[in-house]
Amino acid sequence: MRNRKYYNKLIQKKLKQKNSLHQKSIVKKPSNHNLPIPKKTLGAKMNKGHSKWKLPSVLIIGLVFIILVIPTLIVVPYISNDPYEASTVEQESNYEEILESDSAVTVSVMRTQTESVEDVPLETYVSRVVASEMPAEFEMEALKSQALAARTYIVNKLLYQKEGAESDVSDSKFDQVYKGESELRDNWGNKYNANMKKIMEAVAATEGEILTYNNVPIDPQFFSTSNGYTENSEDYYKNEMPYLRSVASPWDKESSPYFLDQETFTIEDVEGKLGMDLPDNNQFAIEVTRTESNRVKELKLGDHTFTGRDVREALELRSSDFTVEQKNEHLIFRTKGNGHGVGMSQYGANGMAKEGKTYKDIVQYYYTDVEISTVSDSAPALVVR
Repeated sequence: MRNRKYYNKLIQKKLKQKNSLHQKSIVKKPSNHNLPIPKKTLGAKMNKGHSKWKLPSVLIIGLVFIILVIPTLIVVPYISNDPYEASTVEQESNYEEILESDSAVTVSVMRTQTESVEDVPLETYVSRVVASEMPAEFEMEALKSQALAARTYIVNKLLYQKEGAESDVSDSKFDQVYKGESELRDNWGNKYNANMKKIMEAVAATEGEILTYNNVPIDPQFFSTSNGYTENSEDYYKNEMPYLRSVASPWDKESSPYFLDQETFTIEDVEGKLGMDLPDNNQFAIEVTRTESNRVKELKLGDHTFTGRDVREALELRSSDFTVEQKNEHLIFRTKGNGHGVGMSQYGANGMAKEGKTYKDIVQYYYTDVEISTVSDSAPALVVR
């Protein structure tokens, strides 16, 4: 449907034509302004002039009504509150065609709320993960890097999926957060079209690309906000991954709203969450050892020792980079960063993008010695299955 801009141009064209005709009629008509008008004919002349212009005025008003008012009445019911919708719906449709074109690879997602399995094309799945895992207002290159990580993660899962599994992946944070179209529409409201257009553009730009190490898809860990550094994989998880090495990430401190946090617990609450007993007089030592990235490797409370990961997960702290301070019957935990810290920092990626780095620069910085490959080259079995 044509929009207001089209009809405004049409109206201006019609008015210019009307003015042009009006000026021509004035030039051709002899001027009588300097001639005396006999008193006997004054009233007749005025009535005659009035009669002469009455019909054209009606026609002009009618023309303006037809050109301006009627199209407005037709268009108004279809005007969206989303200022981007008119310009993005057609483009969004084009991107959807691209994302759904690779129908040979589908992903079955276990929807935790409905306990049902949803089958979606690979690239559609990736776009919805990006929409769920990273803010849509992030830089385009950051969104592309997230698309690459999300696609690599699911390809890795598909390659090593157990036979007879009910689904390939869940929609929770234990895999990758995935929200369907209706959920995203509810979250974004009238920003849905603009946000999805941007995200699908990022996904389409990286279509089919994955991250590999020695020609094998990697486990592309990612998280929200670093404490200034990423974490070596073996310092948080059990296995040492050569591509998950600690690197500096200075962008997070200034850009992320999750960089600093504080939580206060009663000692009794900490005892319950960590499954231990501390001295009744609350007199106990607090000792901390740290990893290369300054996160807590081990925390010793009295005679009890815990890993930084155990404490973070039990107390639901944002990060394993924390300090502990005792005040009377309370323990105060102050954290830096948000997430496990392994792999790519999302706010760090956005900071790099703002400095002009491409998505390839970003992923090859956070994932050491990786290459950008394609699904068809690195996982051909998925394409033909």
